[in-house]
Amino acid sequence: MVATYTTRLYVSRDQIWEYFAKVGEWITCAAPALTSSVVLKIDAFPHILPPKFFEIMWEKAGPLAANLGKRVRGIPVLYDLEARWRALEEFGDDYRQILTLAHPPIEALGPPAHTVELARRANDEIAELCRKHERFIGFAASLPMNDADGAVHEAQRAVRELGALGIQIHTNVNDLPLDDLRFAPLFAAMAELDRPIWVHPARIATHPDYTTEQRSKFEMWWVFGWPYETALFMSRLVFSGVLDRHPNLRILTHHGGGMVPHFAGRIGPGLDQLGSRTPDEDLSAVARSLRKRPFDYYKMFYGDTALFGAEHAVRCALEFFGVEHMLFGTDMPFDPEKGPMFIRETIRNIDALGLSKADREALYEGNARRVLGVRT
Repeated sequence: MVATYTTRLYVSRDQIWEYFAKVGEWITCAAPALTSSVVLKIDAFPHILPPKFFEIMWEKAGPLAANLGKRVRGIPVLYDLEARWRALEEFGDDYRQILTLAHPPIEALGPPAHTVELARRANDEIAELCRKHERFIGFAASLPMNDADGAVHEAQRAVRELGALGIQIHTNVNDLPLDDLRFAPLFAAMAELDRPIWVHPARIATHPDYTTEQRSKFEMWWVFGWPYETALFMSRLVFSGVLDRHPNLRILTHHGGGMVPHFAGRIGPGLDQLGSRTPDEDLSAVARSLRKRPFDYYKMFYGDTALFGAEHAVRCALEFFGVEHMLFGTDMPFDPEKGPMFIRETIRNIDALGLSKADREALYEGNARRVLGVRT
């Protein structure tokens, strides 16, 4: 006689309502795409310095801002709207932008009392630009991260009052890691708001390549330092338990997740042996505290296609994250042409990948609606 067993799944009424609420939210976000025959190209990671903010941002700037000031001043498209419109002329009405504030980070522009006001003014001005110009389809709010409480309050204000899609942070806060406990309330607030987090790398020339030197040479702080910063940021969130505490956080990493997709073998089998290489530190407790394999946490992040025209790199990021965790992003206007080149090259990369119609539409538009909450 063969015994048979029946498994019953018990679901609470609250869980049922939560499920249907999520379905309703997805339908609301996806509706514009479902009812239109035109697939938009929604750029999830272009940059801007709104004109009024640009005039005041340097008043009390620190060394990080000074490091980057020379570069951004030489790119009028960042702060001159007429120059921006000219740069975008070659792209049709189907190209739209989600605005993110360009470097330097707000927290590098002065003391906390000053940056709180700067963040407010930047977000107010960008929100106004989005209301006035249909090319701008939304924005990620900037925060005064050197004031942890002020950052939480500004995130909540920007989302609830200005309609921000989410927030942008950087891979460190004036060299302070984001797994520092003072930033825990911000991650909790974003989980409660159910809004995404854009992450931009941050490192400057005064961060030396070797401990025996005072500065980085040949701009390696940017070429290789920024991808490393992104991977380091992701790793600190993984091993500090942020993703276990807030498993539904949606975190979009600029430049396709930095080093991570290209070093999948090292973060896979390599981190399965966590602690085996460090004789003076016991990491076994950290390994036991994680709810899943380290490799699986990295795939919880999202990446964009802002990889400077390198098709093979875009393909690698897509293979690692999967199409459902990738978004069209360009890093406009930080290209040699100071405006349109990275948009053009990124579109060329994507169109050369041989994606299915459904995957292509998801990458260009659908994922921005589903992941970032674009509804326009």
